Amino acid sequence: MLRFALAGLAANKVRSALTMLGVLIGVASVILLLAVGNGSSTAVKNSITSLGTNSLTVTSGTSGGARTAGTVKKLTVDDARALADPSAAPDIKSVAPVVTTSATAVYGNVSYTPGSVIGTYPAYFETANQKVASGDYFSADDVLNSAKVAVIGSTTAQQLFDTENPVGKKITLGGTPLTIVGVLQTKGATGFNDPDDVIIAPLPTVQNAFTGFSSVNQILVQATSADTTTQAQNEITQILMGTHSLTDPTKLDFRVSNQTSLLSARESTSQTFTVLLGAVAAISLLVGGIGITNIMLVTVTERTREIGIRKALGAPKAVILGQFLTESTLLSVFGAGLGVAVGIFGSHFSVVGIKPVVIPSSVFGAFGIAVAIGLFFGSYPANRAASLRPIDALRHE
Repeated sequence: MLRFALAGLAANKVRSALTMLGVLIGVASVILLLAVGNGSSTAVKNSITSLGTNSLTVTSGTSGGARTAGTVKKLTVDDARALADPSAAPDIKSVAPVVTTSATAVYGNVSYTPGSVIGTYPAYFETANQKVASGDYFSADDVLNSAKVAVIGSTTAQQLFDTENPVGKKITLGGTPLTIVGVLQTKGATGFNDPDDVIIAPLPTVQNAFTGFSSVNQILVQATSADTTTQAQNEITQILMGTHSLTDPTKLDFRVSNQTSLLSARESTSQTFTVLLGAVAAISLLVGGIGITNIMLVTVTERTREIGIRKALGAPKAVILGQFLTESTLLSVFGAGLGVAVGIFGSHFSVVGIKPVVIPSSVFGAFGIAVAIGLFFGSYPANRAASLRPIDALRHE
């Protein structure tokens, strides 16, 4: 039966190859898209974990749904100063208010717009786990004097200076001259977000040139240790309730996030993203199955007289059924096997900045489902062939 099935597939090599191609695309899509989703989740997890377990992020936003957007008080530098008071917050090690904006940087004849321009305090570098590869950070005195200095990421450095050493060079950022004092170590892109594509300058410098002095986007806080993160979070809540004139802890106009909550939220989002990608890829498998049905129906039609002759010579229904089921299964097995190879090979390349991470269960699952699809979608043509009456099959033109 296997020999006859192989001979039947070899009789029309182009048709068999095109059918296997449909299954190949489906299996490879499932493996690769799930790997991209898993890789995105891993990248986000590594990025958040790299900040450290004692880092906290304070952002504006209603809590409990009580306050309307118009009455939410934005975070300010005064809030950050209140949090930095060691007598009020003994479990807080450092505080860094952050503003973000966008501007075009110019160096010589090169013009480039980095992913983000950040204005902050020197404490930001330690809290965000940003280390310099060359040069140095700007200092507290630079913040007090609104010095026109900046630290840039490795992507920005490459775009603006190519192979030159940026330290000591001057750029113009949105019309403001800045001297580069340091270049950060490369962190690596996490999907669409590139943490190395950044310019970081003293907070007053960025506020004076771009954002104004009214509010900040967020406040990064570092607890004294991982064990005091909860206490630090409570201290932040109490202090900001005072500065924002709040009395009900269920009606806050700010949010305090630790790395665990951020990681949980991002992982949940990444899982949803992965499931969505898997569902989209599964459609390719379904299309491949429909292709198998069409091809096998054509095959049965073309070989009707052959079926009639075999049945007239005594071939039982089970043999005819088994042969055509074997053919459809072999198409899906060969196609799925090639799809697995293509999917695993493709996972060695980055996709939209994400390094795919293959999920072993997706490999076995996609292969098994493809084979099952071959059996399922091949059963109707096979049963149709096996049910032909010998006299009708022999009369077929």
